[in-house]
Amino acid sequence: MLPAPMSKEDFASLMEASVKAGKGTARRLKNGEVVEGVVVQVSGDSVFVDVGATKEARVPRLELEDREGNVRVKVGDRLRATVVDQNADSPLLAIALGKGGIDLSQLESARGSGAPVSGKVTKAVKGGLEVDVGGVRAFCPASQVELGYAADLAVYEGQTFEFKVIELKDGGRSVVLSRRALLEVERRAKEDALRESLTVGADLEGNVVSLSRHGAIVDVGGVDGFVHISELAHRRVERPDDVVNVGDRVALRVLGVEQSDKGLRVKLSMKARVDAPQTPAPAVDEVLTAVVVKSTGGGIIVSTPKGEGLVPHSELGLPPGSDHRRAYPAGRELKVVVVERDASRGRLRFSAVGVARVEERQNYREFGSAGAGSGLGSLGDVFRKKLGLSEAAAADAAAADAPAADAPAEPEPRAPGTGGDPVGVVRRKR
Repeated sequence: MLPAPMSKEDFASLMEASVKAGKGTARRLKNGEVVEGVVVQVSGDSVFVDVGATKEARVPRLELEDREGNVRVKVGDRLRATVVDQNADSPLLAIALGKGGIDLSQLESARGSGAPVSGKVTKAVKGGLEVDVGGVRAFCPASQVELGYAADLAVYEGQTFEFKVIELKDGGRSVVLSRRALLEVERRAKEDALRESLTVGADLEGNVVSLSRHGAIVDVGGVDGFVHISELAHRRVERPDDVVNVGDRVALRVLGVEQSDKGLRVKLSMKARVDAPQTPAPAVDEVLTAVVVKSTGGGIIVSTPKGEGLVPHSELGLPPGSDHRRAYPAGRELKVVVVERDASRGRLRFSAVGVARVEERQNYREFGSAGAGSGLGSLGDVFRKKLGLSEAAAADAAAADAPAADAPAEPEPRAPGTGGDPVGVVRRKR
């Protein structure tokens, strides 16, 4: 005997039971509840999310589109949303409440659950921003607008953001919001995702977001890292904007990662990703022409064809009490010699007073080499080299300076009528 045909209602009940069995213990959703799930389908008007319930929930596609109409999520991405209608055919979720209007119960639910609300900034006032949340007037204090200090609140006017309800009083007439609270959650999520890749020695790329006199702030995938001015380039950098500009895409290497109360502190380097220029090492006793770059408390920094380095105050040869900053302003040229070189760090130490000693030794060696021979020829070479004379003129100069070998000696003067005794000689009596 054949079994009786199954009705549509029985089939639906069987499928629902099957789904429940497959999922184990399916959860029951409640309005105002914040849930997390995985995107399983993107359709023409909805994005379907598996949140562990008997039915897949949906989020209106418009909530997940950018300004160009492109959906910001794909299948497999995780979403966090708030249950708006648990009894719909597919439970309706909202990424942020308030886009289609909001009531007091929804505001209270958002405050209790931490669900974000969507609001449009209507005016920048003293101390913060006035925000319209689905027709409800709310206020966001200036300290809750950004993670850091928001210098110009007027730039937020007319823009729509997501906020967290942190205070609700007087039957909904006093609503206080925080954008910073959501930004902190977002930052922590990005830090957790990047933590594995942010290891010392790792190479990555980032965008320069701001500059200060100490260096550059770089966004490395949602987390800000800092490049100290000394790590921008292998050469000395006076101003960070001499090397990079805001918006530049730069190659980086991670120098350090520290966890603090304010999040991750990432130390980065740009020069570590670039090979240091090969500057020829100065020869022993090589005199170099230097240009003053800047003054420091202990001397002056100079730039030479063989690299930059310090000339200490003691090596400048100034009188006691002299101000080396006034004596050697930036841009002045001087002669220096290398007195110390740190090969491991590529740093040089120069001396200005040592130039005279080096030149004296060079002159001594030149004269010694020229006088190694004998006769007038070697002496003539010295005159010719030092005075720029021709060979004949140098020989004449050398001959004039030397006494003649065959010249007769002049007789000593004698006193008249003395028989030949030299003048001034007194004979002793015997």
